[in-house]
Amino acid sequence: MPPRIVTSRPRTLTKARCAAARRIPRLNQNYHSYEHDSSPAYTAEEDVILAAAIHHVPTHGFTSTALSSGIRDAGYPDVAANLFPDGVFSLVKYHLVTERLALSKNTPTPASPASGGVLDMVRHLTLQRLHANKPIIHRWQEALAILAMPKHFAPSLYELALLSDEIHFLAGDKSVDTSWYTKRAGLSAIYASTELFMTQDKSPNFKETEDFFDRRLEAAQSLRRTVGDAGQWAGVQAMGIISALRSKGVRV
Repeated sequence: MPPRIVTSRPRTLTKARCAAARRIPRLNQNYHSYEHDSSPAYTAEEDVILAAAIHHVPTHGFTSTALSSGIRDAGYPDVAANLFPDGVFSLVKYHLVTERLALSKNTPTPASPASGGVLDMVRHLTLQRLHANKPIIHRWQEALAILAMPKHFAPSLYELALLSDEIHFLAGDKSVDTSWYTKRAGLSAIYASTELFMTQDKSPNFKETEDFFDRRLEAAQSLRRTVGDAGQWAGVQAMGIISALRSKGVRV
């Protein structure tokens, strides 16, 4: 059975937490890894500070200045910066976590295949997540540089895996074989490369980013239909992830 990935919820997203709790019984019927965890990802103080700091990112970027501004806006003394030993990585991760959780908030129950098919829902949810970067896209290369730092590599990759898993779960994917792994690995690679492409996209409403994503998604589906061996397919997807990571500056 594929491993279950346990996620944590910030205190402020109570509706999403309740929706997740109502979904728990479904886990006994399929391999989806969405599992409720009562432990919040952030304390109340961390949540209010980081939420305030995010509003300064468009102006100051993912920097200590944005974090310090958030601390002051939240009414805390400068010493509150000690709550974030990872520094600005905490700010980047907060954006990743809250935008991932927003997907389940907007799509509280897994989709039915009859509503348009799993692949269509995967496309819709992935593009929804990508468009959530629009307010800070001119700062996202700074975030990618932070995520690519060796000490942040493991948690960054883990968060990418959580996002891919979340999207497939909400899309109604009910895989119970090796495709559980390959679909998530494939989407992780496609998402990482599309996100990087988006930082250079100047087209209206990021139309070229959507086209890029569609081409990569279709190519992955075609390859999956052609490659019958699960091990070979996994190897292809692994190389895709490595290429995406290298494009972000990670030495692998």
